[in-house]
Amino acid sequence: MRVDDAAFESVFTSLSKREAEVMDLIATGQSNGQIARRLFLSEKTVKNHVNRIYAKLGVDSRVTAIGLWLSRNG
Repeated sequence: MRVDDAAFESVFTSLSKREAEVMDLIATGQSNGQIARRLFLSEKTVKNHVNRIYAKLGVDSRVTAIGLWLSRNG
């Protein structure tokens, strides 16, 4: 593992268990409303999770977050 690989991986491990769960659902194309219903959360709570995920991943869009999330296993 290169240093860059370790830094890349640390971004993903910085997500909380709930944030990772939300990101998994985002990666399947679910909307905030769908995620909220599935996890029994308010849409505002999901939006807060999404904003924290974006900050931790250093992205500003769903598409970029999904691309990074899916690339972690590749």
